[in-house]
Amino acid sequence: MEEEGTLGQGDGSYHIYIREQVTGNKTKSVYERAMETVVSEISIHMPASCHICFDDDFKAEQMFSVPLCGHRFCIECVKRHIEARLLEGRVPRCPDYQCESKLTFRSCANLLTPKLKAMWEQRIADELIFVADRIYCPNPRCSALMSVTELSISTQEAKVRRCCVKCSEPFCINCKVPWHSDLSCGDYKRLGPKSTLNDIKLIILANQKLWRQCKKCNNMIERSEGCSKLTCRFSSHSLAVITF
Repeated sequence: MEEEGTLGQGDGSYHIYIREQVTGNKTKSVYERAMETVVSEISIHMPASCHICFDDDFKAEQMFSVPLCGHRFCIECVKRHIEARLLEGRVPRCPDYQCESKLTFRSCANLLTPKLKAMWEQRIADELIFVADRIYCPNPRCSALMSVTELSISTQEAKVRRCCVKCSEPFCINCKVPWHSDLSCGDYKRLGPKSTLNDIKLIILANQKLWRQCKKCNNMIERSEGCSKLTCRFSSHSLAVITF
């Protein structure tokens, strides 16, 4: 069955030849599809509004449509949204607060500066790392995200010493801190994050002199002679038998 339909837009008209198409038990009229096309054509010429800045006088070429959900925003707002998400360390998604659709790198490529393109590619790579394998460089000037599987033992000095794949600074994979040279992980953890350089020097000297630290008062104890069972003169705390 064929028929002709006319749809108007202002002073102009669209002339559409219509043929019904039957597939199984479903009938889909070309007229319906033509209507959708015409509505789309009309919307292109109508002023559009952005749901971020709430300006409602944008032309079609000033708007960006999210491919996966169809939500539309002005290009400038989308650019700022993408930059903010990337700086937060996340892959950008649709700016609509109720939508979980992710923006695609391909659809946004012409909106990005070279720096933002590199950041986006890095975020995509970061998301491929299993959560259990993620580790960040403790260097505050770097903070690169890495996978423990890509880190190899840098030297035979210690099995916990690694080097950042980005800045090459050594760090302790056990303590998640910059490399604590001459200190075991246990000594470093006992010192705590607020330790001074003098505290670290004391621990290093104690290890060299075979001193022991009282667990009750934290004073250092040195055995000069006698049996290997030590008693702290300050707290009277007895230490376990130690073999030197």
